[in-house]
Amino acid sequence: MSDYTIVNIKELEDMAVKFGMSPSMEARFGRSATDAEQGGFSYQRFAPNFRQPFGHRHRDQEEFYVVLSGSGQVTLADEARPIRQWDAIRVAPHTARAFESGDDGLELLVFGAGDAGEAEVLESFWEELG
Repeated sequence: MSDYTIVNIKELEDMAVKFGMSPSMEARFGRSATDAEQGGFSYQRFAPNFRQPFGHRHRDQEEFYVVLSGSGQVTLADEARPIRQWDAIRVAPHTARAFESGDDGLELLVFGAGDAGEAEVLESFWEELG
């Protein structure tokens, strides 16, 4: 393994296509493509007025989300907060989270440290909020 890796984010596989969420969502993950051992990143794009169909949380991984463009809101546990371009959001591992885009869509760069494979997908995230 090399001491560095360079990848083009937009050339990584769009996993939203694989899971039937395209074209409303684009999700490209760089951990394995960069041979990362302790951290990772993803690029996520949401079409205008799109709500992620699920939430998620982690057992150990802290994550940072940077809004590259657009706006919307992030729901953290049971609190919805507005977000806009250049906002940086840190989320502790056990905090459930999900995103919704506004009228202009939403584009995120996400960074995590730890094992992304231990994520818990919360299929009924929105229903549980009431």
